[in-house]
Amino acid sequence: MFDAILRILALTRKELLAVLKDRRSRMSLLVPPIVQALVFGYAASYDLNRVPYAALDQDRSAASQELLAGLDGSGIFERVADLHRVSDLAAYIDDRRALLVVQIEPDFERRLLSGAGADVQLIADGRNSNTAGTALGYVSSIVEQFNAGWRSAHGLAAAPIEITSRAWYNPNLETRWNMIPGMIGTLTLIQTMMLTAMSVAREREQGTFDQLLVTPFRPYEIMAGKALPSMVVGTIQASGVLLVAQLWFRIPFAGSYLTLYIGLLLFLLAAVGIGLLVSSVAVTMQQALLYSLLLIMPFSLLSGLTTPLRNMPLSLQYFTALNPLRYAIDITRRVYLEGVGLDLLWPDLWPLALIAAVTLAAASWMFSHRMQ
Repeated sequence: MFDAILRILALTRKELLAVLKDRRSRMSLLVPPIVQALVFGYAASYDLNRVPYAALDQDRSAASQELLAGLDGSGIFERVADLHRVSDLAAYIDDRRALLVVQIEPDFERRLLSGAGADVQLIADGRNSNTAGTALGYVSSIVEQFNAGWRSAHGLAAAPIEITSRAWYNPNLETRWNMIPGMIGTLTLIQTMMLTAMSVAREREQGTFDQLLVTPFRPYEIMAGKALPSMVVGTIQASGVLLVAQLWFRIPFAGSYLTLYIGLLLFLLAAVGIGLLVSSVAVTMQQALLYSLLLIMPFSLLSGLTTPLRNMPLSLQYFTALNPLRYAIDITRRVYLEGVGLDLLWPDLWPLALIAAVTLAAASWMFSHRMQ
């Protein structure tokens, strides 16, 4: 047993040297995850901080000006035009000069003073549904503030129900609080699976795989020697993204690092198992890269990173049960934001352990079969 451990460690050292001896290889493994985490933190955001809008104020009263001033003073909306005709609306939406057009009817203030409801029409550019929906939500919030101020200033009866909202785990509803913890698993999967898949293919392509066959290494020792370096690199990459989340974006960590890394360990085992399964099928590095990319895209789309799993068709929800990234994202988000423990993560941990066991066993069988 001790000799087997020494052989595995020797092969692990050889794999790490093969990956890290080249400066460009070191940079490609360590720098991209950090850069991608920074890019996603700033670019992949549904939060809006500048919404160009045009106003068609047909009333031009003090009330309509007060409502538009609420939009202008929000720090989110920027008025790019004051329109005078209804026929001008289409041009600003079609040319993307305005995301929203706010149309106020001529009798806006009169209807408010009489106690009747007044209508404000919002015309949004629906070509980007997420952005339009978020912008409409911001406008609705500002209109509610205007309503409250108007009722208070004019002695009108308060609304029978007052809603006080509070968001748990993400008080300001910032997208990056949801995105960056999920990127810990996503970026780790990409690098770990590709590195593992290409390791055996590189041996075959360089002609050194036959040399391994005449060494005292057993098949499981070769697999372990190929898997451990990828897991080490994956752990370092996950730690890098974690540091970016905490030190750069200042997203507070609510959970236990031990719990997080236990979940990541099972996830890395599953990712390495899939990578070894791919490497046992691929003959060249080009094939290993192609097969890995074919798996990474559906894994990412069906992981719940950007869209909730419950919104997917039921058949796809069943299919996501085979996706290790689905469980990794749930683990990282719940540990990072909610601070949950292992007892509550069990529904995510046992599927990862099962996927790792099945893929590693299948890779071992295919590896032994091809060696024979």
